[in-house]
Amino acid sequence: MAEIASETLPNVTSDFTTVKALSEHGLTSIPSSFVSNNNLEDLPVIDPPQGTLPIIDFSLLTSRNPQERSKTIQDLGKACEEWNFFMLINHGIPESLMNVMMEGITEFFNLPDEEKKEFLKENLYDPIRWGSSFNSVREEVHCWRDFLKVFVHPEFHFPDKPAGLRDAAFEYIKHIREITRELLRGVSESLDLEPNYISNAVNLESSLQVFVANLYPPCPQPELAMGLFPHTDYSLMTLILENGISGLDILQDGKWIKVKAPPNALMVITANQLEIVTNGKYKSSVHRAALYSKAKRISLTTGNGPSLDTVVRPAPELVDESHPPGYKTITYREFFEIHQRKGFDKQSALDYIRIQN
Repeated sequence: MAEIASETLPNVTSDFTTVKALSEHGLTSIPSSFVSNNNLEDLPVIDPPQGTLPIIDFSLLTSRNPQERSKTIQDLGKACEEWNFFMLINHGIPESLMNVMMEGITEFFNLPDEEKKEFLKENLYDPIRWGSSFNSVREEVHCWRDFLKVFVHPEFHFPDKPAGLRDAAFEYIKHIREITRELLRGVSESLDLEPNYISNAVNLESSLQVFVANLYPPCPQPELAMGLFPHTDYSLMTLILENGISGLDILQDGKWIKVKAPPNALMVITANQLEIVTNGKYKSSVHRAALYSKAKRISLTTGNGPSLDTVVRPAPELVDESHPPGYKTITYREFFEIHQRKGFDKQSALDYIRIQN
C-alpha cells in the first residue's frame, strides 16, 4: 500500500473505555458526551411503503440476456440518481460465508479488551485499528459505536483472531471487489459511458478498499444518541451487510427512511467519489445508524474507493455549458485525509472541493 501521511491520537490508550463496556455496565442513562446535537436528528422518521426502496438483482445485471441487463442498468441508474441507495439481491456471496463473517466479527468484539489492545493504534492510518466512536479525540459528541477498521486492498490486512476470521475475510472481500467492479460497469453504462470508464478513471485495480465492522451495543437512551451521526461516505460505493437487525436510515426529501433489507441482501450507498466522477448527477447518500435499547446491531461495511494517488475529477463527457465542473480536482489521498481529520459536526470533506457555480 502507498504510504499515507501519519496522524496520531494523543493518549489513545489512557482511560480507554469501549461503548460495549459502557453498555454492559448496566447504565440507565448515557454520558452527556453521547447526547446528539445534530439538527438533522429532528427530521421525521418513516417506514417506507412496501416495495418503495429500490432493489437491484445482481444476477440480471450480469445476465447474458441483453434485454434483462439493459433494463437492470436503467433501474440501477434510476436508483443512484433518485435514491443514492439500493438493495442488492442475488449477489453471489454464499450465505455460509456471510454467516462465518458475522460470527467471526462477533467473536472478535467479544474478545477480552486486553487481547484487542494491540489494535488500539495511535496512527489513524494504521492498516488495522480497533476503537470507539469515529475520531474520539477531535469530536465533541461521541457515537455509540465500537469498530474494527482494516485496509484490505491493495494490500490485504486482517486480525488473525479469532481463528478462521482472516481467511473468511479474504474470500468475502474478493466477492465484494468483483461485485463492485460489475456495479461500476453498470453505473458507467447508465451514464452512456464506456463500461469500464469509472473503473479505469479511478484506477480500481490499485484502489483503497477499507473494511469496517461496526458494533452498536444496546443503548439505554437510544432516542438521545446515534450509532453514527448523519454523514456521507468518502469512497465510490459502500456495500453493507447486517446481522439481521435493521438500523440504517437514509435521508430522502427531508425525511429519514428506515431501511429493512431482505435476508442476505447487501445495502449499497453511493458515496463522494461517485458524486465527483458523475459531476453531481449521482449524489452521495446522507445516512446514519440508529440504535436500540435491547438489540445489538452489527454491520459489515466495505468502502470501495479510487487508488490513493488518483486525481478524481468529473468525467469530461458529463461536463458542458449547462453542467460546468462542480468539483475541484484533488487526489484521493488528500480527500481521504480531510475526511479522516474532520468530525461529523464539521464541514464535510466534499464541501471543501465543491465549486459554487
